Amino acid sequence: MEHKARRRAPGMTPEQRREMIIRTALPLVAEHGTAVTTAQIARAAGIGEATIFRVFTDKDELLDACVAEALRTDHVLAEIGAIPLDQPLPDRLAEAAAAIDAYLARMGLVIGTLHATGRRERRDPGGGEPGPDRAASMAQTREALAELFEPERDRLRLPVEQVASLFMGFVFSRGRGGAGPGAPHPSVEEYLEVFLHGALKEEAAA
Repeated sequence: MEHKARRRAPGMTPEQRREMIIRTALPLVAEHGTAVTTAQIARAAGIGEATIFRVFTDKDELLDACVAEALRTDHVLAEIGAIPLDQPLPDRLAEAAAAIDAYLARMGLVIGTLHATGRRERRDPGGGEPGPDRAASMAQTREALAELFEPERDRLRLPVEQVASLFMGFVFSRGRGGAGPGAPHPSVEEYLEVFLHGALKEEAAA
């Protein structure tokens, strides 16, 4: 009987393996912080623990990479960019706010859990992933939000870019609990109502 040679699936590149390990590690880091072990991450990824150390020098470098991944805005920018501009403006802004809320929640959970379990920000990551340029990330987010206001450009009281900046500040302060502990936390719809129409009720016609 003739046996067919089995083909081996193409292996991952080191960069692909890094990305896979980081994606697997993120929820574990968010749950356990610095207490997470490379053995736990390896089991979750379905790989041997030694494989982790072929692409990361040590656990610290892996944790640095997880922090950098949590800070990246690629995903939220893609979500904002995919919002259809033919939707009503409140619906567009509600989707954008939800995407930003999810980004802030993930970032806060990963960094907060690491901080709570004894890890402090390292000034010199020593070979870890470079952190995103904060100013550039904010500018890209502002540009993406400005696109959502373009269909209403002629109806806006301020230039599109300024309105986008105001909206971004509004959403980021909401996502970070800007109202303060114990204060009522308005819903997205309430925020948008005030943002789009002001804080004052319309005066009754005389």
